[in-house]
Amino acid sequence: MKKLITELDIIKFAESGGNVLPIGDEDIVTALAWDKIKTLGIATVKKNSAENIPLTVNEIEKSQTVRRIAIGSDHTGFRIKNVLSKILTEKGYEIIDVGTYDEKSCDYPDFAFAVARKVKENEVKFGIIIDATGIPSSITANKLKGIRAATCYSEFSASSAREHNNANVLVLGAKALGEETIKSILATWLNTNFGGGRHQRRLNKVTEIENNNLN
Repeated sequence: MKKLITELDIIKFAESGGNVLPIGDEDIVTALAWDKIKTLGIATVKKNSAENIPLTVNEIEKSQTVRRIAIGSDHTGFRIKNVLSKILTEKGYEIIDVGTYDEKSCDYPDFAFAVARKVKENEVKFGIIIDATGIPSSITANKLKGIRAATCYSEFSASSAREHNNANVLVLGAKALGEETIKSILATWLNTNFGGGRHQRRLNKVTEIENNNLN
């Protein structure tokens, strides 16, 4: 059965806490709805078109977008980037490593931008960036429209960034945090979903500010 999916449908879906939207082969998604999907960082998967039934949880977990993460760092975050990439790969995620690929001095904006662009273009669900403190890469990534990059320094900040802010880029400081703390932050980030509801209302205001002030 053909269904029209509008921008309002996407907003309601996000407000209910949804972050993976099943779309049937015959469904019609409006241009504004696609824009809202990208802005809110919602992943999409195909429905079972034969019966028009949404995919099961296991099938959703296999969705390429949901299981794909972009990761990048400058030279100070290179070692931790490799540590996190190994952990994510073992958990079944597909890693897109945008560099850097050694510990030679380099410029953080190049890699922060590369990760953020992958998220903005909906090639991945999340991005991870590592530099010395996490601050400069977060500033860089947030220059891109639709990016909500959060510098996290604890499990609480990671949980809040995901549940309250629907953050789509995790930024970490390799010199500001210990390795075990970083691993714990990553685990919390991966296991926390956006809460929707009042949080979506506030994010809508953030998006309005972004739309009115970023050219």
